[in-house]
Amino acid sequence: MHRLFALPLILLALLVLGVVVALFLPLTPAGALRAMTSAETLFALRLSLVTSLAATAVAVVLGVPSGYVLARRSFPGKTILDTFLDLPLVMTPLIAGVGLLFLFGRDGLGDLLSGWGIHVLFTPLGAVLAQAFIAAPIVTRSSRAAFESLSPRYEWAGQTLGLRPSQVFLQVTLPMARQGILSGTVLAWARAVGEFGATLMVAGATRFRTETLPMAVYLNIMSGEVEVALSAALILLGTGFALVLLLKAMATRPAPATERPSS
Repeated sequence: MHRLFALPLILLALLVLGVVVALFLPLTPAGALRAMTSAETLFALRLSLVTSLAATAVAVVLGVPSGYVLARRSFPGKTILDTFLDLPLVMTPLIAGVGLLFLFGRDGLGDLLSGWGIHVLFTPLGAVLAQAFIAAPIVTRSSRAAFESLSPRYEWAGQTLGLRPSQVFLQVTLPMARQGILSGTVLAWARAVGEFGATLMVAGATRFRTETLPMAVYLNIMSGEVEVALSAALILLGTGFALVLLLKAMATRPAPATERPSS
């Protein structure tokens, strides 16, 4: 029986290995080094880091408080709202990008924001917005799960000691839920770094302007510049692998104690 079950595992591992090897085969070491140090690849790498980190920060600012409210409060329509917030997780990124395109277009919020000197479409800011839209639900889900795993009695104990609600959250709840929140943040960052569909629709694919690493792969495959495209793909692959390892390492760390305090 164990040998029978091992066959799908072997086939899956071989498939993943085949894809990774296929990315390396067209590249020579000299060609890979040249492509990875090219001005275009370095620009795409810098822009990916800036936009993904900014998007992750936005996702944390929006997602952590949202997760706390969903974990600790009951209100009419909570199930509907909870389901609604999950839509970006199941929505095709391309469709999400189309929605953002119309929302921030001239017939939406575009003219209003332009009056304030804020331009979203086909700018790096658009990339941040698209990535944050995709990443925020991940932080919300992980934060909610982290808060729900904690007994509210710790918060009650903090209040009896004279702490204000904001102090209870910052000094008691947040530190105890940090592992789950950090795991969700890392996962959200990984999702933001590799985001393509929504970013393409909102920020476009313009070399040396809105060219993130996924855009560099797309643009250079389309133009036949295989070395640059595969080098950008390998950077994304290495980043994803490192982030998955980080998530696994965080998962093996002992979680903070969540036992109910003795009365």
